[in-house]
Amino acid sequence: MTEKIKIDVVSDVVCPWCAIGYKRLEQAIKELGVEDKIELEWQPFQLNPNMPAEGQDVEEHITEKYGSTPEQQKESQERMTDFGAELDFKFDYFKGMRMVNTFDAHVLLEYAKEQGKQTELKLRLMNSFFGERKDVSNREILKQELEAIGLNATEAFALLDHEEARTKVRSEEEYWKSLGVNSVPTVVFNRKSALTGAQPVDTYKQVVTELLAEQQSV
Repeated sequence: MTEKIKIDVVSDVVCPWCAIGYKRLEQAIKELGVEDKIELEWQPFQLNPNMPAEGQDVEEHITEKYGSTPEQQKESQERMTDFGAELDFKFDYFKGMRMVNTFDAHVLLEYAKEQGKQTELKLRLMNSFFGERKDVSNREILKQELEAIGLNATEAFALLDHEEARTKVRSEEEYWKSLGVNSVPTVVFNRKSALTGAQPVDTYKQVVTELLAEQQSV
């Protein structure tokens, strides 16, 4: 039996390009018909690790962090919305939208991984934030999303205040940073090669096809 291709997607749940990059990767895998040959795991990365609990207005945050004008941001958001529509992913940007802290979300994604539902939870959280105007740092929202995909919220929430679980997420973040990951999404193939940014569907198809060919020739 051919070994599966291991794909690590280093990303954050409030990163729009991460949503687009994953949906394109997903499309590439579907078009190739190789879903059974892929093992995908999400790895933590916080775009804003020092974001306070109350969050920050998105427009203000992007201006402060990247120097973008409101006009540039609007243009970027419209582009993002169009890309999302092509991939059946909804971006609903709105006045007063807030950037939030995502650490709790990453702890819960580790829990979901153990239950075999990591991708399901990741997509729920990204959809909630970008498409449903929900605050994914709010524990009540997180509880709803866990339950929406059939996970035990009580069991999962026990980890949020568990130092070992929190340390594990921090260690994972540091591990990927130590390998040079400093922007997301970064899609890592078999822990040997990586693509940064949301690449076109054809690029992902090419890489996956080459890796499958390599495995078959071994």
